[in-house]
Amino acid sequence: MESAVEGRTASVLFAGFRALGLFSNDVPHVVRYSALKRRFYVTTCVGKSFHTYDVQKLSLVAVSNSVPQDICCMAADGRLVFAAYGNVFSAFARNKEIVHTFKGHKAEIHLLQPFGDHVISVDTDSVLIIWHIYSEEEYLQLTFDKSVFKISTILHPSTYLNKVLLGSEQGSLQLWNIKTKTWVWFPAPTSGGSQLPVTTVPGDATPSSQCKLLYTFPGWKFGVTALQQAPAVDVVAVGLVSGQVVIHNIKFDETLMKFHQDWGPITSISFRTDGHPIMAAGSPCGHIGLWDLEDKKLINQMRNAHSTAISGLTFLHREPLLVTNGADNALRIWIFDGPTGEGRLLRFRMGHSASLTKIRYYGQNGQQILSASQDGTLQSFSTVHEKFNKSLGHGLVNKKIVKRKGLENSMSVRLPPITHFAAEEARQSDWDGIIACHQGKLSCSTWNYQRSTIGSYFLKPRELKTNNITATAVDITSCGNFAIIGLSSGAVDVYNMQSGIHRGSFGDDKAHTGSVRGVAVDGLNQLAVTAGSERLLKFWNFKSKVLIHSLSLDSSPNMLLLHRDSGILALALDDFSITVFDIETRKVVREFSGHQGQINDMRTFSPDGRWLISAAMDCSVRTWDLPSGCLIDCFLLDSAPLNVTMSPTGDFLATSHVDHLGIYLWSNISLYSVVSLRPLPPDYVPSVVMLPGTCQTQGMEVLEEQTEPSDEMIEYESPEQLSEQLVTLSLLPESRWKSLLNLDVIKKKNKPKEPPKVPQAAPFFIPTVPGLVPRFAVPDPSSDPQQSKVVNLGILAQKSNFYLKLEEGLLNNQYEAALGLLKELGPSGIETELRSLSPDDGGSVEVMRSFLNMIGVMLDRKRDFELAQAYLALFLKLHLRMLPSEPVLLEELAKLSSQ
Repeated sequence: MESAVEGRTASVLFAGFRALGLFSNDVPHVVRYSALKRRFYVTTCVGKSFHTYDVQKLSLVAVSNSVPQDICCMAADGRLVFAAYGNVFSAFARNKEIVHTFKGHKAEIHLLQPFGDHVISVDTDSVLIIWHIYSEEEYLQLTFDKSVFKISTILHPSTYLNKVLLGSEQGSLQLWNIKTKTWVWFPAPTSGGSQLPVTTVPGDATPSSQCKLLYTFPGWKFGVTALQQAPAVDVVAVGLVSGQVVIHNIKFDETLMKFHQDWGPITSISFRTDGHPIMAAGSPCGHIGLWDLEDKKLINQMRNAHSTAISGLTFLHREPLLVTNGADNALRIWIFDGPTGEGRLLRFRMGHSASLTKIRYYGQNGQQILSASQDGTLQSFSTVHEKFNKSLGHGLVNKKIVKRKGLENSMSVRLPPITHFAAEEARQSDWDGIIACHQGKLSCSTWNYQRSTIGSYFLKPRELKTNNITATAVDITSCGNFAIIGLSSGAVDVYNMQSGIHRGSFGDDKAHTGSVRGVAVDGLNQLAVTAGSERLLKFWNFKSKVLIHSLSLDSSPNMLLLHRDSGILALALDDFSITVFDIETRKVVREFSGHQGQINDMRTFSPDGRWLISAAMDCSVRTWDLPSGCLIDCFLLDSAPLNVTMSPTGDFLATSHVDHLGIYLWSNISLYSVVSLRPLPPDYVPSVVMLPGTCQTQGMEVLEEQTEPSDEMIEYESPEQLSEQLVTLSLLPESRWKSLLNLDVIKKKNKPKEPPKVPQAAPFFIPTVPGLVPRFAVPDPSSDPQQSKVVNLGILAQKSNFYLKLEEGLLNNQYEAALGLLKELGPSGIETELRSLSPDDGGSVEVMRSFLNMIGVMLDRKRDFELAQAYLALFLKLHLRMLPSEPVLLEELAKLSSQ
């Protein structure tokens, strides 16, 4: 066993499938127009890959293949999407596959600009390189002095052939004419004393024309953060660190107008092109300012458009639609159809904007995952399609007052993040089916999944009004009628989910003297289990609230999990061990140890509860086999798992991790492949497994590697005979031998009543009778007598192969070949062969003796036992009349009788 697991390091049970809930990050989006389909598409970055959405319905069109590192910037033209990662960038065709890769930078690339058949890239060291897209060759390189001119933005002005406008962190702008890849130029310093960049080209180039600095704009004493072409030719908008937006004419170097926002640096700028002179400017606060270019004033504010900085905003060409994205993992489309000019939310794709605190599968179909996050929202993600995702929103202190006063976006009226929740879909159409406790709050909120909103009640004891006591554990009964809430004071209360009325408390005063770490109720509402920080596990009668039994623990419990179908209770302790109890006998049945950090979550798997899956701060996910009490699978992750939940159907394992906004699905390999589950030794060291990406095809290479033949994957092959003392049956179906004795009855039943009549073939030219009236001639039946086509071979009949093998068996006593021929025949063929052994049908007594010897050999070896019995029974039935007259055959039959 140790040699079998010696070379194994990755998980044999789970393979990365894909990530859910990732839609956008801090990289600005890219908008493209498809002339073929006449639609706009928006591309957003999600780490190491990017998503492409159809703007019309915001449906996911494509997911790109992953790149080795996180994408840091993107750009696009009419054919390709460019994505930079590290000091390399690639061109993607069909929004998916890499077709070109460009290498040459020594620092991280942070700007990309398509330029016809070329593409411009700028790194953090202010090295600008122009590449030819299809040959992947370097066209031109410009090196700028970072202390004088550090490039922060780049723009290709409209109608300016071969020209680019560069903005710097120092505040100045430069307009360059880039027209050559062929000469080396060292210009003299400018009048201001700043050194112009050095131009370098490939060594095999020949001089032809110039790359020239056309003009330097002095700027406005603040760093440039955004450049955007205005609808008017020669006019660009310049966003500054100070929050100013300058509308500038670059042809005459003349400032047309200035605007100022008090929300910090300008992150992005866009202009409406549908006939309204409106400019939108983003800010780090998540607000968007809308400016009227005719009246030169602020006409509207879109506050809290995103909870983080506006990464990118784009007005669609000749449409009143604004596309925005931010680092809050949200992509939104706003429509401007109101009289006041304010945009309203039209469509959106949104995930969590902060780390997840709890995830659980909802329902029994395994298609929805409920997740709570530090951003205060409760959302549902579908494992089938993104269109089934929905957000249950933020928890509000008083929903009616908040709506009446219009304070939905105010942080003061929102509840703290959810730390624990329990859900049951049994009565979700009648009343709330989700109970949740919040960070630092005494009251627990109810939620309604069908209506996708917070529920009607806040459950808390009336006599407690102090803020020092908080809710620490919750559970809901399988019927959906009752909620059980454990408090930090040690009290455990029961509430009715329909009415919100308090229905009693466990214990005389308190259920525990310490804080309650976990509560659970069995499937029949007969038994309740609570765990306290004072190292006690208590069993209660759910109806009478009376204590039944109490157990002392070796360490304080951290969390509690009950598998209702099997009655198995798992308890994670503070000493990083797991103890498993049987709630019927109330005894310890298993103990697991091996984690090197705090256990964050546990989840049982399969209806019979055979596996227990645990995740801990040591970045490991371990699978324990409860019947054998062994660790059967373990793998490490690069980020500590906070939550783990298993699908009720057993097809996926879902995890959430520290500093990650998504939910990661792992497919269960044992459902579609042969998996060898062997116990892992105590000194087993697992390897680090990468988190899956958003593309479903990822992880296929890993799966192929795991399905290669290895010591663990060898299937057991049963020998032909386990032991010579055991009777072994053949592998033939029963239809080959069971009906041999009743073959005559079967033939009589299947015999047709009359032979089939062959239709008489009509001649091609139908004969007629000569005469005045044409008539067809009637054929004479006696003129064409039917002759038999059966050839009577008579004495020409030859001996069969089976007959010849029996004759050979008389000489060498080897009957394997004869038996093999008999196994290949059907019941009718077997009867024909055995009938032909008689001397009356062309056989001989010696061949009949050889057949009986074959049966004796089969009985001696104890193989094909049922065939020997069936063949012998048919032989006796066919030749019973002649056997008594042959002493040789009687002697053989006596030997068989003793066997």
